[in-house]
Amino acid sequence: MKKAILIIFTSLSIQLHAQSKNENNTDSVKNNPTSKEWNFGVELDVLPYATGGYFGAGWAGKDKWRVRGLYADVNRPDFVTKDGFTDHHVKAYALVLDRFLKDNWKGWWIGGGPVLWKSDIQSDSSNATKSFDNFLLNGSLGYNFTIYKNIYISPWAGLSLKVAGDDEFTLDNKEYNLPWLNPEASVKFGIYF
Repeated sequence: MKKAILIIFTSLSIQLHAQSKNENNTDSVKNNPTSKEWNFGVELDVLPYATGGYFGAGWAGKDKWRVRGLYADVNRPDFVTKDGFTDHHVKAYALVLDRFLKDNWKGWWIGGGPVLWKSDIQSDSSNATKSFDNFLLNGSLGYNFTIYKNIYISPWAGLSLKVAGDDEFTLDNKEYNLPWLNPEASVKFGIYF
């Protein structure tokens, strides 16, 4: 699945790069800061791949606003998992609204929205596992650097607040409860058209 996502992202990047070379020297409507046209994009995030998972996001935006839908499959590192537990695996689904301070999807952005985490966790003293779900509200801040035309890199950080879902449970006589605050940071690569 990871390879398929990377192949699709690479193919889209190559196709869009080829199309941009065929344009004449005047700015296209999508690159005009006064444009009222919609843009669409896709993103990949480094963190899920670094933990053995994967990530995919698509977005649509107009002016300085964009809406992102994303899916992430993440294996949370044990150093951010409560002692006594291991292998915290999260499948996250989110819908996020972002606001850019500059035109053309450049510079600082701030965003937020609802997130659903479907998790599995294992006791570190046996093979016993538990599945649980939580609803969170995320707030994020990042900066888009243009690499080439419509291709960008975006370091970001965020904080998710647990607002609902499964509360404390016991696994192998150890209590677990997802923390109220869950920090994240990573780097995204994206392209828009």
